[in-house]
Amino acid sequence: MILCVTYSGERASRFDREYYVQQHLPLVRKVWGPAGLEAIDVFFPADTGAGFIAITICKFRDAAAYQTATALPDTAEVMADIQHFTAIQPVRFQLAALDHAAEDQDA
Repeated sequence: MILCVTYSGERASRFDREYYVQQHLPLVRKVWGPAGLEAIDVFFPADTGAGFIAITICKFRDAAAYQTATALPDTAEVMADIQHFTAIQPVRFQLAALDHAAEDQDA
Protein backbone atom coordinates (compact mmCIF):
# COMPACT_ATOMS: atom_id res chain seq x y z
CA MET A 1 0.00 0.00 0.00
CA ILE A 2 1.34 3.41 -0.90
CA LEU A 3 0.59 6.62 0.97
CA CYS A 4 1.33 9.85 -0.86
CA VAL A 5 1.78 13.00 1.22
CA THR A 6 2.01 16.33 -0.58
CA TYR A 7 2.76 19.85 0.57
CA SER A 8 1.70 22.66 -1.76
CA GLY A 9 2.33 26.36 -1.47
CA GLU A 10 4.00 29.49 -2.75
CA ARG A 11 7.73 30.11 -3.02
CA ALA A 12 7.55 32.08 0.25
CA SER A 13 5.76 29.27 2.13
CA ARG A 14 7.80 28.04 5.08
CA PHE A 15 9.04 24.49 4.59
CA ASP A 16 12.27 23.52 6.35
CA ARG A 17 13.65 20.77 4.10
CA GLU A 18 16.59 20.07 6.39
CA TYR A 19 14.33 19.49 9.40
CA TYR A 20 11.96 17.40 7.30
CA VAL A 21 14.71 15.08 6.07
CA GLN A 22 16.87 14.94 9.19
CA GLN A 23 14.22 14.99 11.95
CA HIS A 24 10.69 14.33 10.73
CA LEU A 25 11.31 11.40 8.39
CA PRO A 26 13.42 9.51 10.96
CA LEU A 27 10.53 10.01 13.43
CA VAL A 28 8.10 8.58 10.85
CA ARG A 29 10.40 5.58 10.32
CA LYS A 30 10.77 5.03 14.08
CA VAL A 31 7.02 5.14 14.75
CA TRP A 32 5.65 3.39 11.64
CA GLY A 33 8.57 1.10 10.70
CA PRO A 34 7.70 -1.64 13.22
CA ALA A 35 4.09 -1.60 11.96
CA GLY A 36 5.05 -2.28 8.35
CA LEU A 37 6.43 0.90 6.76
CA GLU A 38 8.94 -0.46 4.25
CA ALA A 39 10.28 2.64 2.48
CA ILE A 40 10.03 6.41 2.21
CA ASP A 41 10.92 8.45 -0.87
CA VAL A 42 10.87 12.24 -0.89
CA PHE A 43 10.83 14.50 -3.92
CA PHE A 44 11.37 18.25 -3.97
CA PRO A 45 10.13 19.54 -7.33
CA ALA A 46 12.05 22.27 -9.12
CA ASP A 47 11.26 25.72 -7.75
CA THR A 48 8.63 27.10 -10.10
CA GLY A 49 7.20 29.67 -7.70
CA ALA A 50 4.00 27.86 -6.74
CA GLY A 51 2.71 24.33 -6.56
CA PHE A 52 4.20 21.30 -4.89
CA ILE A 53 6.91 21.98 -2.34
CA ALA A 54 7.41 18.34 -1.33
CA ILE A 55 6.00 14.97 -2.33
CA THR A 56 6.56 12.00 -0.05
CA ILE A 57 5.81 8.39 -0.90
CA CYS A 58 5.47 5.95 2.02
CA LYS A 59 5.36 2.29 1.06
CA PHE A 60 3.67 -0.04 3.54
CA ARG A 61 3.72 -3.83 3.46
CA ASP A 62 -0.04 -3.82 2.87
CA ALA A 63 -3.22 -1.94 3.76
CA ALA A 64 -3.42 -3.62 7.16
CA ALA A 65 0.08 -2.36 8.01
CA TYR A 66 -0.96 1.16 7.05
CA GLN A 67 -4.08 0.93 9.23
CA THR A 68 -2.03 -0.40 12.14
CA ALA A 69 0.63 2.30 11.78
CA THR A 70 -1.78 5.21 11.62
CA ALA A 71 -3.72 3.88 14.62
CA LEU A 72 -0.64 3.78 16.86
CA PRO A 73 -0.68 6.20 19.81
CA ASP A 74 2.72 7.60 18.70
CA THR A 75 1.19 8.70 15.39
CA ALA A 76 0.02 11.78 17.30
CA GLU A 77 3.70 12.67 17.80
CA VAL A 78 4.32 12.37 14.05
CA MET A 79 1.40 14.67 13.28
CA ALA A 80 2.35 17.19 15.99
CA ASP A 81 5.88 17.39 14.57
CA ILE A 82 4.61 18.92 11.31
CA GLN A 83 4.44 22.37 12.91
CA HIS A 84 8.23 22.29 13.38
CA PHE A 85 8.94 22.41 9.64
CA THR A 86 5.88 24.02 8.03
CA ALA A 87 2.50 25.65 8.51
CA ILE A 88 1.23 23.97 5.35
CA GLN A 89 -1.45 21.34 5.85
CA PRO A 90 -0.36 18.13 4.12
CA VAL A 91 -2.68 16.35 1.73
CA ARG A 92 -2.63 12.57 2.14
CA PHE A 93 -4.01 9.99 -0.26
CA GLN A 94 -3.50 6.34 -1.04
CA LEU A 95 -2.19 5.11 -4.37
CA ALA A 96 -2.94 1.73 -5.87
CA ALA A 97 -0.04 -0.13 -7.44
CA LEU A 98 -0.70 -1.54 -10.88
CA ASP A 99 -0.38 -5.32 -10.87
CA HIS A 100 1.44 -6.03 -14.15
CA ALA A 101 1.38 -9.80 -13.59
CA ALA A 102 -2.43 -9.81 -13.53
CA GLU A 103 -2.50 -7.68 -16.70
CA ASP A 104 -0.13 -10.05 -18.49
CA GLN A 105 -2.35 -13.04 -17.64
CA ASP A 106 -5.42 -11.25 -18.99
CA ALA A 107 -3.77 -10.49 -22.35
